[in-house]
Parts: sequence; C-alpha cells; structure tokens
Amino acid sequence: MLTVPPPIEVAGRWIKRYHVTADPAGIAPEVERAAYALLPALLPEPDGTPPATFVVLHRGGDDGAYLNAYSWVWDNVLHFRGAAAGQPVLGCPDRDPTHFGTLAMPWIGCVWELPPILHERDAWVRHLLAPEVPDLASYLADSLPGGTTGDRS
Repeated sequence: MLTVPPPIEVAGRWIKRYHVTADPAGIAPEVERAAYALLPALLPEPDGTPPATFVVLHRGGDDGAYLNAYSWVWDNVLHFRGAAAGQPVLGCPDRDPTHFGTLAMPWIGCVWELPPILHERDAWVRHLLAPEVPDLASYLADSLPGGTTGDRS
C-alpha cells in the first residue's frame, strides 16, 4: 500500500514523502520517527538547485525498514542515499526496524519502492524545468496518488 503524507522541511530542503507497506495500519510511528531522524545525513549540500527531495519509506514484510532519499541536484540530476534497519543481510546490526544506518550499496530501491521515481521525474520537468518561471510550490503539491505500487505502469 502506498500512502502520501504531506511534505515536510528538513535541513533546509522540502521533502515529499511516500510510505510503502503491506500493513493496512501504515508505517509504525516509531519506525517513521527513527527513519526521519536519520534523514539529514542522507541529504546533499545545497548547490543552487531548488531544495527538493522525495523519500520512500518502506516497511518490509519481515523485520526490515528502508528509507530511500532522492534529492534534486545540478538542476536535473537525482542524488541518492539510502538507509536500512532490521535487515542483517544489508549490514544492519540487529533486527530492530528503528535502528537505521546508512547503506553503502549502490541499490536505488526495490520494485515496490520505484513507482514514485517516474512520477517525480515528470513532476520536476512539468513544474521546474519546462516553465519559464520554475514553481517549487506546484512541484511540492504534485504527488503520486496513494494506492498500490504493484499495478503502476
């Protein structure tokens, strides 16, 4: 299930948020708090590009929780940093889904986490690159609708 909480501001950047989980109750508040506490470490330095990032917070069907941060840099490039918790296969020290650490792997997301990337690419072009005057507020208001992530095309 994909849910779309409202954007927040973190470390001077606007963060659009997507949550993915099979649990109809959504992401547990303690997992969300732990993930977003690590978020500033995943963000790039300002470079003059409008300060926007979108994140996918995914609570897996096992103990794992994943935070993918995609930040716009260099006007039209996505900077990626990721974090995980509760997944020893990825180097996590335990199975605690609130014990997030940054990932060194170059993976950008699993199949259930990828649908927002296409939407965000199109929204960035639509609101910041194509118009004569870039419109960050319109970009922040333009999110992929909630629903499922398995049947998006």
